Amino acid sequence: MLANYVANMMIKPGKSPVFNNPKNFGLDYEDVTFKASDGVTLSGWLVKGGQDKIIIQSHFGVQCSRAGYTPKGQGMIKMWKEDIEFLNQAKYLVNAGYSVLMYDLRNHGESGKGTCPWITWGPEEAKDVIAAVDYISNHPNYKSSQIGLLSICMGTSSTAFAYGVENGLQNYKNIKALVSVQPLTYAKFVKAMGVPNFLVKRANKPIQEKTGIDFSQNTFMPSVKKITVPTLLIQNKNDPWTNLDLINEYYNELRMEKEMLWLDLSNKRAAAYDWIGKNPDKILEWFGKHLR
Repeated sequence: MLANYVANMMIKPGKSPVFNNPKNFGLDYEDVTFKASDGVTLSGWLVKGGQDKIIIQSHFGVQCSRAGYTPKGQGMIKMWKEDIEFLNQAKYLVNAGYSVLMYDLRNHGESGKGTCPWITWGPEEAKDVIAAVDYISNHPNYKSSQIGLLSICMGTSSTAFAYGVENGLQNYKNIKALVSVQPLTYAKFVKAMGVPNFLVKRANKPIQEKTGIDFSQNTFMPSVKKITVPTLLIQNKNDPWTNLDLINEYYNELRMEKEMLWLDLSNKRAAAYDWIGKNPDKILEWFGKHLR
């Protein structure tokens, strides 16, 4: 019973409403849909700015959508007391001359159910990152644009997996830079959360039965060295949900130009997710350096 509860906490979809829209931020946009390679329909917003540069944002998992995170309906345990509005970064990116594609990963928000109907922390969601890049690369208004990737937690895990697969992101020469926010593996997460080893092992069984993936073994880390673009890594050093050795390992595995930005925020993982929407300077500097 308890093992199933832990498993569902990690992989059960349906906790990520799209609770806002770009119109409320004064942004021009259109609703878009596109398909992943396995036929899953993904829903998003194409927020309109300049046509020569576009940022593709991939959000974090389980309790998040393209709009961000809302504590409403999340039960007693909330990762943040207020809404985290990912449209904040869309606003400053548009003001800086970028367009922005914001989309829901499969099994999140308004996107379709995946061919695996559970959240997999990256292996399945990698198909969505590739689909988003492919959609922009073939869009009549943006196919000549340079692309920057803004990938957050499971979004950055999915991005790494997407570089590690055959016919993945390494084949898109129009991607010029990545901002990677707080990558996280399942093994580090459950350990940092203080879940006892016996319960982790018990929860692994239903997780593997539902997803076909051994979360304790299948991580994005071997794919990090295959990332082919300059990468800015952002991490709250007071994050209680991970072991910072993972962040150092991720950084050390990067083979391209890279920079580490340590944040000194409250001891909440979501503090960094909130921070990126309210502190544009470093993100704009990184994209401005590599998307010209």
